[in-house]
Amino acid sequence: MGKSIQEQKLGILGGGQLGRMLVQSALDFNIDIKILDPDENAPCKDIVGEFEIGKLTDFETVYNFGKDCDVVSIEIENVNTEALQKLADEGVKVFPQPRVINLIKDKRVQKEFYATNNIPTADFILVENKQDTVKHASFLPAVNKLGKEGYDGRGVQMIRKVDDLEMAFDAPGLLEKLIDFETELSVIVARSEGGEITTFPAVEMIFHPVANMVEYLFSPANIGESIEKEAQRIAKEVIQKLGMVGLLAVEMFVTKDGQVLVNEVAPRPHNSGHQTIEANFTSQYEQHLRSIFNLPLGNTDNILPSAMVNLLGEEGYTGLALYEGLEQVMSKKGVHVHLYGKKLTKPFRKMGHVTLRGENISELKETVEYVKQTLKVKA
Repeated sequence: MGKSIQEQKLGILGGGQLGRMLVQSALDFNIDIKILDPDENAPCKDIVGEFEIGKLTDFETVYNFGKDCDVVSIEIENVNTEALQKLADEGVKVFPQPRVINLIKDKRVQKEFYATNNIPTADFILVENKQDTVKHASFLPAVNKLGKEGYDGRGVQMIRKVDDLEMAFDAPGLLEKLIDFETELSVIVARSEGGEITTFPAVEMIFHPVANMVEYLFSPANIGESIEKEAQRIAKEVIQKLGMVGLLAVEMFVTKDGQVLVNEVAPRPHNSGHQTIEANFTSQYEQHLRSIFNLPLGNTDNILPSAMVNLLGEEGYTGLALYEGLEQVMSKKGVHVHLYGKKLTKPFRKMGHVTLRGENISELKETVEYVKQTLKVKA
């Protein structure tokens, strides 16, 4: 008989807010956790027994970190997958698997995977550099994405007309046809080592116009039953075809004519699932732990309709974070504030999030506006 989860050590690459919320969930199961992060002041620093400072992309650092772990997982894709593969070859369980991380962390390879596996996605052209991108003026309007290392809105830009080609990235990437979409959705799907698969209800994401990251979301999404079913089907198909173990966030566009297209995926807990902590029977963090330890997957149903507002550093403020309006927001029924333990704020830095629960989405829309106007991160 194998070890119980209390007898196993979990190593997590990355000690940011996703790691922090994963640790908070793992405490419920007495899971022994250690964290590796390059930042000595990372959000996870003070909440785990073992916290190591080191580069996530360095082979020796990652390999030595993982050697005494039973299971290794990630909260960020930019990690040394060669070290993870060596650990897997030596018997450490690494979920998501290194080959999956490799595929997903390069958006070029990710898009080719969709095309090869007949997973619906926007048309695209692979480009090597700026000079190469300029040759494809006839493909506009498009989105120019860096192949690697783009995150939180970085490494993505709109190229609507020929003049915009001046802004093209001078590095390997892709041009993706600009989709005239109705809604942006995310479905979080989990798959255990035993092959059990569950999905969370689709959420509707609204992006910040400047920062190009999720500003707030609603769950359930305001979509018809047929769109919901198609989004769920696609999410399950993606994780099955990847053969992945763990949690996968699948971001999608719903077009004006009702098509559902995959935008991109993230093989870890995701910004679009924070509200599950308070609003679903099982949180995305607990589900990730259940999947990588091959435990029965939990019930993903919504308990109540919910919304999530990202708490971003205000423009024009850099320094020690001050939370203006915190008490006013906390006095509202159904509001739960999560702060990420980051001492310093800067414009658009993710400093926390607010979950809102209510009886219906129209009520939640009012509270979202109140939170956005009232709670400000300044310095």
